[in-house]
Amino acid sequence: MPKLRALVVDDAVVMRRLVATVLESDPAIEVAGSAANGRIALQKLTQVNPDFVTLDMEMPELDGLATLREIRRTHPRLPVIMLSLATRRGAVATLDALAAGASDYVTKPSDVANLEQSIALLQHDLLPRIHAHCRIASPAPVPATPGHAASTRPGAACPHGPAGGAELLVIATSTGGPNALCKVFSGLTRPVPVPVAIVQHMPPLFTETLAHRLDTLSPHLRCKEAAEGDILQAGHAYLAPGGRHLALERLPAGDLVCRLLDTPPENSCRPAADVLFRSAAAVAGGHVLAVVMTGMGHDGLRGCEHIHEAGGSIILQDEASSIVWGMPGAVAHAGLTRCILPLGEIAPQISRQLTLVPA
Repeated sequence: MPKLRALVVDDAVVMRRLVATVLESDPAIEVAGSAANGRIALQKLTQVNPDFVTLDMEMPELDGLATLREIRRTHPRLPVIMLSLATRRGAVATLDALAAGASDYVTKPSDVANLEQSIALLQHDLLPRIHAHCRIASPAPVPATPGHAASTRPGAACPHGPAGGAELLVIATSTGGPNALCKVFSGLTRPVPVPVAIVQHMPPLFTETLAHRLDTLSPHLRCKEAAEGDILQAGHAYLAPGGRHLALERLPAGDLVCRLLDTPPENSCRPAADVLFRSAAAVAGGHVLAVVMTGMGHDGLRGCEHIHEAGGSIILQDEASSIVWGMPGAVAHAGLTRCILPLGEIAPQISRQLTLVPA
């Protein structure tokens, strides 16, 4: 099988060498070219014909965002993975890049002088994303059976709502998730009568920036980064902070509150959807509506099993509209729901189930 050809773009020689070392540690990848800025990268695109690009955000002459927009104009399907600084400025730039069509992102190692640690971090974060976006490790399609009729008839296989009505909406997403969440928030055209808790796999600072962005998108749903002890309110969304698990607890008076945990990662993730979903099933039982959208891996599967066993409802994003159909695909293959929808149909279906308006 031919190797995947990479174009590495970064103005720092140290980073170009580091990324190249990481990529060439994978026998399925070869570095076909490198560039010190966006203008050179655009010239090399046709010369090296890469299968994917790693692209620095901040460069002279033509920065990462401008370069990305030009790549998307000429190569709309070419996987482009941004390399971002783990700062507030980097978080804002990354979300802008994702909105402009970047396939994914990874944060740069904070201490490139520690070569061994930097290589290990990038191998862990970057290589799986490359394989996912280049479709090497994508899951098999769900068979076309009546159990998945919702993929062709949106809403047809979706229930009106959890038994007894929903008390809580929980959402999990990863790769491709920021744009998917923005689409869902923008599509909520009715009041949201329950609180919402969200896990998006992102590092600290990035989740805070994403929460601020989501807060501007719907008059019916405010959003903030969850804090320890927050009392959940209807019409408000609580985004798990990067680096900490979000769990829910019911107080003696009946209120639901956020609990932030520093317990070990689950599914290599912290925050992890499984932690949130398990706690949601424990505190709200069959009155939970769960949504699992685009993302690598299988985080959320075990939590969905708890929600399903408790009598709650589950909505999945379909394969065609997902950037990576790992997380929703795992739940679909487990047979935990027949409600599998294109991204554009998820917000209307949430509204239907929460307000019990017939689909």
